[in-house]
Amino acid sequence: MRALFFLAALLCGMPSLAASRCDLQAPTATADVGDVRLAYQSVGRDSDPALLLVMGLGGQLIHWPDEVVERLCQQGFRVIRFDNRDVGLSTWHGEAPSVSLNYEVLRYQLGLGAVAPYSLRDMAGDALGLMDALGVRRFHVLGASMGGMIAQHMADMAPQRVESLTLVMTSTSAPGLPAPDARLLQQLARREAADRASAIEQQADLLAALGSPGQEIDRAQLLAEAQRSYDRAFNPQGVQRQILAILAEPSRVEMLNRLHVPTLVVHGTADPLLPVMHGVHVAAHIKGSELKLIRGLAHRFQAQFKEPLLAAVLPHLRAHRMDDQQLAQMGSAAAQPL
Repeated sequence: MRALFFLAALLCGMPSLAASRCDLQAPTATADVGDVRLAYQSVGRDSDPALLLVMGLGGQLIHWPDEVVERLCQQGFRVIRFDNRDVGLSTWHGEAPSVSLNYEVLRYQLGLGAVAPYSLRDMAGDALGLMDALGVRRFHVLGASMGGMIAQHMADMAPQRVESLTLVMTSTSAPGLPAPDARLLQQLARREAADRASAIEQQADLLAALGSPGQEIDRAQLLAEAQRSYDRAFNPQGVQRQILAILAEPSRVEMLNRLHVPTLVVHGTADPLLPVMHGVHVAAHIKGSELKLIRGLAHRFQAQFKEPLLAAVLPHLRAHRMDDQQLAQMGSAAAQPL
């Protein structure tokens, strides 16, 4: 009878145990990586397989929706999200770019190189350094937009460490691919704002332009998102430097052709910044990769597309998390005395 009471108590307590394991209120910490300090949050058990989330242009760790982070953690992952250099609570380089961003955008549109203070490969080195600082040897990577470009470099720089890649709304940066909407590029490049209210309105306008044209725009929600971002950290010069890093990036096709990492590529059919052929091109150049297209998805996380995105991503991550567990079990068995 006592055993039955214990079992009942255990079963009733399982949801709270899961909730505590995936504590979204886990504190934001910092790690020194070379000459930058990165702010990060770790959700889940340290012993779980690690999944690193790499955000896109100007995005902070808070831009990974909490409900998505929780769902990923509930799959058995330790989910690590962080602020790239020059955004959020990570190191800001301080000085405004010494070049004209509009001029560099024009050079990009003409297929010419841009001048950047650092590269996406440098940012990939930041992310690898963060995992070193956390003592994580092998891990999975999920990157969105610019974060997907950084993730590609990570897999090339440390193929023995990256267990799997999930690349969402990203590109190979190869010439000849469909160009971003010109008006959207101008919005990305326009970062001057006279005051807080103007900056928030400007960011809400950008979020609206990045969203799906088939979905109703909730202006109040966009303003709330923009306000949250602004109040946590506002560094338009840093975003400009990240833009320059993207514009200066050469084609990664040759690099992708040599990758042998299990890869899922997810792209939306309504992406105005990186039209759908960018995702198709990524998948075409990573051997054995899987491509999933989501009808109507544009270039930001919208509530209406949360379930389609998770339905695309979770099976891939689950499959390779099981591979992690099998390797760990094999290692434990090998360590047993004969």
